[in-house]
Amino acid sequence: MVTTAGRAPQRSPRRASISDVAQEAGVSLGTVSNVLNRPDRVSPTTRGKVLAAIEHLSFVPNGSARQLRAGTITTVGAILLDIANPFFTEVARGIEDRLAQADHTLMLASSDEDPEREARYLRLFEEHGVLGMLVTPASTDLEPLLELSRRGVGVVLLDRTSPAEELSSVAVDDVAGAAMAVEHLLSLGHRRIAFINGPQSIAQCVDRRAGMVRALEAAGLDPDEAMVEITVSSLNAEGGEAGVTELLAAGTAPSALFCVNDLTALGAMRALRSHGLAIPADMAVVGYDDVNFASMLMTPLTSVRQPTRQLGEVAADLLLKAAGPGMAAPQRIQFQPELVVRASSGGAH
Repeated sequence: MVTTAGRAPQRSPRRASISDVAQEAGVSLGTVSNVLNRPDRVSPTTRGKVLAAIEHLSFVPNGSARQLRAGTITTVGAILLDIANPFFTEVARGIEDRLAQADHTLMLASSDEDPEREARYLRLFEEHGVLGMLVTPASTDLEPLLELSRRGVGVVLLDRTSPAEELSSVAVDDVAGAAMAVEHLLSLGHRRIAFINGPQSIAQCVDRRAGMVRALEAAGLDPDEAMVEITVSSLNAEGGEAGVTELLAAGTAPSALFCVNDLTALGAMRALRSHGLAIPADMAVVGYDDVNFASMLMTPLTSVRQPTRQLGEVAADLLLKAAGPGMAAPQRIQFQPELVVRASSGGAH
């Protein structure tokens, strides 16, 4: 802290409390509380004094505390893998839209695919007394989420099918989606396909790998020979670039590339071009998610489309129903993906 000699360091003004308002207006704490929560119980003259004090002190009521006292919590927490990823941005918009219909608000956080970071947000949201949480798990270990559920906190898994009966979930069939992508490449004549995948601690990476293996085996191919798998640490464009760099350095010769999501596909396409390779003439590329930029790239990206906004809307709806009257039983909802074919995939050379 920088100070001036002979002067005390300046400090930020303290936030006004309800006690400050009561003192300023010359009334009791109970009267201020009534003005905030039950104004009809206070005379117009006294109410005017309290409102004037509130304005003079720039007092902001503690909405969370008031909701707790009234038993009307209206805040929902959501922890997504990476809110910078356009897929999760759209999912979050779906959550927000559904919560707005119920006059609820959203607290949003990104785990950055880090289980420890996720655990910190779980604790923080619980301490804030949220109505419930929507979580895209950063790990296959669901015990922390199950513990929350046992303590009475509503939890819905988002973009992952729940293996536990106690937890609701909303997801897309990623095994089927990946199989669809690889079947498309096989139909074009590709018989050696690279796969840029992410950490196996993330369920989506596990499922999309399983879908690729299933498609190769169904075509009578040995996955050990037909699949060239590159695992990257981050599911973003930098990860895609690193994956292609590793793939080309290994000297393998796949004619097509399947990426675990569209952000890795974006980075992969950038790296292919930087190495002088044409898409799809030298290597076909397929992504996963069909985010909003997929159709806008120099070479529009073939991708597996997920109903992103609908995922968020339905997950929020499940949480609201579980927390409402009657407390609906846990549900597992699974959407089917759709392959959108564009210019980035072509026949084998």
